[in-house]
Amino acid sequence: MPSKAKHRFPKDKDKGQVKLQYKQDESKSSADGHTQDHGRRKRKTSGNDDDPDQGFSLGYPILLTLSAVMLVVVGVVYVYWMHELRERVRRPLNSPLIVPVNATSAAVAPEKYWGSYRPHAYFGLKTRSPKSPVFGLMWFTQFLGERPPAVRHWCDHGDGMLRYGWLAHDATNFGVQEIIDRTVTLRTEYLKKPGGDHGGDWTAKISATPVPAPGGETMVVSLLFYAALDGPGSLQPTVEKKRTMTVVSGHTAETGSFKLYFPTPGKNVKATDYLLANATGLNKLKEAVMAGMRMAPWGDDKTKSYIGLGGRLLPDGITSPNLVVHQVTVALPFHMEVIYESGSKTRETTLSGSVYDVELSKQRIIFEKKFESIFELQDKGYNPEDKAAAKNALSNMLGGIGYFYGASKVQSSYNKEPLDYRSAPLYTAVPSRSFFPRGFLWDEGFHNLLIMEWDPEISKEIIGHWLDLINKEGWIPREQILGVEARAKVPDEFVVQKNENANPPTLFLPLQKLVKQLSKSDDPKDLEYLRNIYPRLRIWYRWFNETQAGPKPLTYRWRGRDSNTKRELNPKTLTSGLDDYPRASHPTDAERHVDLRCWMALASGIMADIGKTIGEPWEDYQATHDLLTDNKLLDEHHWSEKAQMYSDFGLHTDHTKLVRPKPPKNLAPGQRPPPQQQMEKERQVKSQPKLSYVNSFGYVSLFPFLLQIVDPNSPKLDKILTDLKDPNLLWTRFGLRSLARNAPLYRKHNTEHDPPYWRGNIWINMNYLAIRALHHYSNTEGPYKTKAKEIYKELRDNVVKNIVNEYKRTGYVWENYDDSTGEGKGTHPFTGWSALFVLIMAEKY
Repeated sequence: MPSKAKHRFPKDKDKGQVKLQYKQDESKSSADGHTQDHGRRKRKTSGNDDDPDQGFSLGYPILLTLSAVMLVVVGVVYVYWMHELRERVRRPLNSPLIVPVNATSAAVAPEKYWGSYRPHAYFGLKTRSPKSPVFGLMWFTQFLGERPPAVRHWCDHGDGMLRYGWLAHDATNFGVQEIIDRTVTLRTEYLKKPGGDHGGDWTAKISATPVPAPGGETMVVSLLFYAALDGPGSLQPTVEKKRTMTVVSGHTAETGSFKLYFPTPGKNVKATDYLLANATGLNKLKEAVMAGMRMAPWGDDKTKSYIGLGGRLLPDGITSPNLVVHQVTVALPFHMEVIYESGSKTRETTLSGSVYDVELSKQRIIFEKKFESIFELQDKGYNPEDKAAAKNALSNMLGGIGYFYGASKVQSSYNKEPLDYRSAPLYTAVPSRSFFPRGFLWDEGFHNLLIMEWDPEISKEIIGHWLDLINKEGWIPREQILGVEARAKVPDEFVVQKNENANPPTLFLPLQKLVKQLSKSDDPKDLEYLRNIYPRLRIWYRWFNETQAGPKPLTYRWRGRDSNTKRELNPKTLTSGLDDYPRASHPTDAERHVDLRCWMALASGIMADIGKTIGEPWEDYQATHDLLTDNKLLDEHHWSEKAQMYSDFGLHTDHTKLVRPKPPKNLAPGQRPPPQQQMEKERQVKSQPKLSYVNSFGYVSLFPFLLQIVDPNSPKLDKILTDLKDPNLLWTRFGLRSLARNAPLYRKHNTEHDPPYWRGNIWINMNYLAIRALHHYSNTEGPYKTKAKEIYKELRDNVVKNIVNEYKRTGYVWENYDDSTGEGKGTHPFTGWSALFVLIMAEKY
């Protein structure tokens, strides 16, 4: 592929050749025209000389016919071409898949077939297949006077959990989780044992203990374990006396025949119930369960009732359920097992009781040893509590890997309405199980920095799934909302993905690690993997260069900003990932975004490295990388001499504010003006914008430093290091804040209802890049090496200490952290890129 530099900036010599060729073609065309004219004159004189119009008269009907045919042809071509343009956005790239269709099947990858691939559920299991049956847990506390009861199912901030998350999870064999609700502490475990033709067996164990209550009242809790189908299949439960479900016999095309056993639970069982129902979708399981509830007598106490399930509740005409639920209502403490056995596996022992306990203990020991061998936290002097926080963060990253299947809603400028993209799978980590339980493109690059340290094969497969989503144009939708459960968690305004919108190409970050690892490995599988992904990376890279190009050579601009908004103080740039970070106040085509330029410099260099590694043409990528990392050229487009910082450029003014509009004056007779407090604030521009640098110091200003583009000998590096350490700018005791305290939009709402997001809060992915850059400059010869090393140590300690302390205090890793107090803010748990503190502790860059 020609490089961006060669494509957009041909040499003068080449331009001369183009002009010369054009003149030659023009001369040839004229000569041809003369010959044709001569021919027509010759043919004309060969007719009847007494009738000079004879030639014209004879040709007129033919000319009309030819014209009509041409119009029809042009019309057909136009209709076809417009159809192609409309369809292009949803057509997949015609290139071999990196992850073959059957690569996640039980036959090819049995060890990863089953897993906790439903991260949005407090506890849910499924296979890595499109129409997997799903299994999971719901629960609620009896006798609290809540009508309807507060049923727990999907992770939700509104549930007010004191804490929940994986304590240990290896992404392959097992997971151990603790959930602390208001009245009960649950421990959910699962352990797998592959074998046979359909992925083998697994066992789940649920233990419940009481959270101390005032007066020592005994809590009574209902645990509901369910099995549900997401397509064709069957579920045939066996129900014994006293409404106790003991086994479910099931079958689907992907799993074959299976049995789900509910062994006789131990003491403290007060009642058992069941439900056979027909849910209208996996997103409606909780509703179906709640619709099946009824009041029942509580033992021998006829004055007291509890909430139980109503048995068989199938609509008319439906004979087979797609949802079965086993309910046990118990006094605490209590524990139960649920055993899944594949019909195609032969076994000598059941994965239950002491067999289960011994095998889980083995797996946990393996996990502990592997964790220490990779991250070496004990050798670095961390205490057991610090190590536990790191292990839990890693476990939640791995336990947050999901398998999704479905079609994105996509739209281009040629489509009036959104279209369904092709149905496709996605194996991916998620930023947050509660608030963002789906795939985000730029988050995933950061996720895989950690995942690749733990298991490079998992990371390679995740990256492969993402690259397989590329469409014919080379575009990857930045947010993946696949399947009805994922769709149910997303507001409508964020569902449709538009093909002019990019997201930072952070997948190149883990690929950079992979290429470095290859220099120490002779494994042919790694080289083959790079050869497989290279064609798709080339198309993706080209798409960025063609669609996100800026107004001048070697500049770039994020698309997707709203130039007509009246509500936003500064129109968001969601595509950059830094949503409300200050950009040019008035979006135009003249903008130049320094962070996108730096991302493309990184991508160009890694494309060149991959090309060299696998023996593909790489010179054009290297030439582009050299241009984009040329500090002199970078400074010409993005260095603000006035502010002495790297900056965006665009039509900008700092003098804007949100004001409530005045009621309209011209009202119809009898019409009352709307109450002023009901009128949403709008942006008011106090001074006319002009083309200038956007001189707000923050994360965007740091990008040439964050991605290690600034020359180690440059005085600008010294200025950046000095500014980093200034507490009036970005420095805090808890990490680097996102926007300087002296910036006009520091901590300002972007609309009346949108609090500041990237306007002061501390974000761990950016702090990771800053710490990584400091590590780089502290190990690179130059006049500022010692200065970088001193800042590196202090910033690293500040970030790690604050995250670990907040985890100990609150039980969660958070989306971001307050720059004044260090308190966790935003979504929780957020063990997406915030879990990068594990790499910071281990100094894995």
